[in-house]
Amino acid sequence: MIVIRLGKLDYKKALTIQEELLALRQQNEIGDCLLLVEHPPVLTIGKSGKDANITTPKELLAQAGITIYDVGRGGDVTYHGPGQIVGYPIMHIQASGMGIKDYVWKVEEVFIRLLAEEYQITAHREEKKYTGVWVEDEKITAIGIAVKRHVTMHGFAFNVNTNLAHFGWINPCGIIDKGVTSLQKLLGKEMDFENMNNLVLKYFCQVFQVQPEFIQSKAEIMKLQEEELNFQDILCLLGLPEKV
Repeated sequence: MIVIRLGKLDYKKALTIQEELLALRQQNEIGDCLLLVEHPPVLTIGKSGKDANITTPKELLAQAGITIYDVGRGGDVTYHGPGQIVGYPIMHIQASGMGIKDYVWKVEEVFIRLLAEEYQITAHREEKKYTGVWVEDEKITAIGIAVKRHVTMHGFAFNVNTNLAHFGWINPCGIIDKGVTSLQKLLGKEMDFENMNNLVLKYFCQVFQVQPEFIQSKAEIMKLQEEELNFQDILCLLGLPEKV
């Protein structure tokens, strides 16, 4: 599993990287990948989304610098922002012997195990109604995916130190009878974000039974966090020719 840490990156740029890697994986030019990223505040609407679930006037959101993107994943409207770990697995699920339900179950399992084993927090699925991971009636991890020619894109959003007030802009995932939470809220303290990224990676690899292959050295990661990563950088790190 190729692991690419994008650091803090604009949503649109990360989406472009996903789409390019998706095409490479469909053509078997690369193996499975996991992108880990933190976005500036942004709203995304899935294929079944309704504008009515954005409860704040779009003019006010625009004045606050909040962009809204219509995207090709499943689900309704969701929020991404600082303090949230977003993961985009680019995986050929057929080659791994998984169906879509198996894949979603495993993504949920990553966070159920992490919360139980590291923090003794009991989390669960809402299998008959919603995707994602819940602590009581509050969602801590949202999941919205697309599968194209057996390869996944989009993924999960894990609330670590997320500003939960920003979810007041929307009906998260179109759900009005449940809330959202974060690890910071549950434990009453700000979490070490780098350590949380490492834990997400640890449990992802454990659940999916893969070994991580980092394409950047520590020095390169530090450099790329200062200078935004683009797709040509990734091709270079993967040892693939640049696209003209």
